[in-house]
Amino acid sequence: MECSVKWTGPDGMSFLAETGSGHAVLMDGAPEGGGRNLAPRPMEMMLLGAGGCTAYDVVVILRKSGQDVRGCDLKLTAQRADTDPKVFTRIHYHFTVRGRGLKPNLIERAIKLSHDKYCSASAILAKTAELSLEWEVVED
Repeated sequence: MECSVKWTGPDGMSFLAETGSGHAVLMDGAPEGGGRNLAPRPMEMMLLGAGGCTAYDVVVILRKSGQDVRGCDLKLTAQRADTDPKVFTRIHYHFTVRGRGLKPNLIERAIKLSHDKYCSASAILAKTAELSLEWEVVED
């Protein structure tokens, strides 16, 4: 896996990233740091990556378990250290899983499998942050 990150120039703090799979993402800083607030911050991208990684796992596991999953929404709430490096210290994952006839025990199992075994991003963040999980099931 590889990516490239290029500063877009001296008029701000925007960076254009390109993934090895050929996708481009813009990142920017806060105005107080010289950015123009044009795109997500790099640390927001890290949090988004963890959310995408675990939500992906949960949907795959539920499908393989024969569940009629129709939606999987995830809200992550994070706290960071006050001093540099301002690592994540707490991250709370709140899943809302929608579908028909979903079995709560299989949803819990899928979320825990992602958290404990499959999600590489969460495993990395768990080195500095306390991770907590919560979920709800909505009949669709």
